[in-house]
Amino acid sequence: MAGMSLDIDVVAVHDRALGQWYGPAGAPGELAPGEELLSLLLAQHSCNFGLWNLEDEARRRDVDDSVIAEVKRQIDGWNQRRNDRVELLDEFLLADLADSLEASAPLHSETAGMMIDRLSILSLKIHHMGLNAARDDVPELARECAGKLEVLIRQRGDLADCLQQLLSDCQQGRRRFQLYRQYKAYNDERLNPALR
Repeated sequence: MAGMSLDIDVVAVHDRALGQWYGPAGAPGELAPGEELLSLLLAQHSCNFGLWNLEDEARRRDVDDSVIAEVKRQIDGWNQRRNDRVELLDEFLLADLADSLEASAPLHSETAGMMIDRLSILSLKIHHMGLNAARDDVPELARECAGKLEVLIRQRGDLADCLQQLLSDCQQGRRRFQLYRQYKAYNDERLNPALR
């Protein structure tokens, strides 16, 4: 990503991964995060990829409710890992920026990891809206989806620019973000009274 000492184009990483995962090689399953940024980006993106497909399954009406309940439980697990990986991204980026961050700089309310997560989701929306925009069986729907696709692409470009600006501002000591722990309680039997 231009302006980052890390020099990774997040949007290109997301799109390239989806091209592979929806291609002949198929889905990778859950990717474990490694030590480098690319590995963290792909591990986080794989969670959104897994969630996207499960969310589609959770809306089926042609299967027994027990199938939907199992899918919903899988969604909870994937969502927990997704949030954990957003935090790992923030930890990595904050460590990389540690020498540049100024404690007195204005605080940005959203972390870089949260923005990367939103970019990941937008890449999935763009991929699937693009498939619908290319349909030739329902031309009116294809036109509608083509218009939505243009909006999604513009929104992703805006968000990518905002992420780039945030990281550049952090490098220059003009802005900062901090790690926000999510502390999701719904999967923890100790914290969720419905599981006790």
